[in-house]
Amino acid sequence: MNAMFRRQMIDYVEYHRDPRNGLMHVLGIVLLFLGAVLPLSLWHFDAFGIRISLGAVLALPVLLYWLLLDAALGAGILAFAVLFLAVAMMIADHVHGLALWALFAALVILGLVSQAVGHKLFERNNPSLLDHPAHLFLGPMFVMAKLYVALGFKPSVADLVASDQLTSRPLQGDQRSRP
Repeated sequence: MNAMFRRQMIDYVEYHRDPRNGLMHVLGIVLLFLGAVLPLSLWHFDAFGIRISLGAVLALPVLLYWLLLDAALGAGILAFAVLFLAVAMMIADHVHGLALWALFAALVILGLVSQAVGHKLFERNNPSLLDHPAHLFLGPMFVMAKLYVALGFKPSVADLVASDQLTSRPLQGDQRSRP
């Protein structure tokens, strides 16, 4: 893990102290990813006998970015992305027309709502994305790091994502720091 990524994760974790918010982010990130690639799964092509969707093609740059930030965490995200891309293609094969677009809207809305609720209800702060737009790409790395730590893999990131290791400096908009 390079120093820049480590600093970015430390900053990201400061906005995500409460484990319940972490669970809301797991749900939100999965729903958002699936929602984002669902309509893109309508367009696909075959390459070397494998059906590849436009969603997979467009996800490739960010998947490569995650692999470059940290190979182990990026590989975990890549494995889940392949699973979710396959699920999206199966859904697109069986759900058509307005129902597909309604499902897309529901997944995106529920994904955003779950993350907003996690921040407002559990963290009592604004989503970090509002202060740091680059955090959009750190959420999946954070979730994967939490999963790896829970499974006993990659103990080198445990100090990054453990909420009890964080500083107690109040965040902008953090209601817990007020009397």
